[in-house]
Amino acid sequence: MKLAISGKGGVGKTMLSALLSREYAKNGYAVLAIDADPDTNLASALGFTNPDEITPISEMKELVEERTGIKPGQPGSLFKLNPKVDDIPEKFAQKIDGIRLMVMGKVKRGGSGCYCAENTLLQALMVHLLVARNEVVILDMAAGIEHLGRATAKAVDKLIIVVEPGRKSVETAFRIKKLAQDIGLNQIVAVGNKIRNPADRNFLISSLPGFEFLGFIPYDTAIIDAEISNALTLEASQSVIEEVKKIYTKLLLPN
Repeated sequence: MKLAISGKGGVGKTMLSALLSREYAKNGYAVLAIDADPDTNLASALGFTNPDEITPISEMKELVEERTGIKPGQPGSLFKLNPKVDDIPEKFAQKIDGIRLMVMGKVKRGGSGCYCAENTLLQALMVHLLVARNEVVILDMAAGIEHLGRATAKAVDKLIIVVEPGRKSVETAFRIKKLAQDIGLNQIVAVGNKIRNPADRNFLISSLPGFEFLGFIPYDTAIIDAEISNALTLEASQSVIEEVKKIYTKLLLPN
């Protein structure tokens, strides 16, 4: 199973990524969680003690130079277009509770330097992770699909767009769906989050015609309280956990 999770910033996609990663791991699956969001909050959500000390792959300068043949940010046209990446998960993934985590770092565009080396390594690594790996891969992305391309889109079993009750979240969902369809990714579903009442649920259903919803995660102040107290949000709300378990069960069903 290869899952990509996206949505507007702040809607709860990282929480869903972490909870699904834990649910798959608890049920005996080998799980590789990938943080491809520039905000890099997945390590914290999973419960790593010092998440800020995890270096993103794109910032590992020696690794980038070793695998591509040029230094990061160095102008030049001669570099390896197909760098070796199959050993990177085993060497650089962090581990917690049966889950392996990789932090990708930013896909850099334009600007003053040359980012060919970093992007080439990330793209080759993403192809390997989504196409060649025989495990559950859960990809936590920003409000877009920058880390995906046509080479990897068809390997994704589901693109899950997390939405909350609100116009901006709905608009972002339509934009992400369009970007995904443009590269041939058509297995697109939605998950509603921060649902306070039936009106919130009905708003999302009516505002997103054509979207299949896997579930609706309830709003619970316990999540906010856990974040304020720096506690593990994964264990803060039993109602949220139970709904994610239902989403997990739906994902196991054949298309």
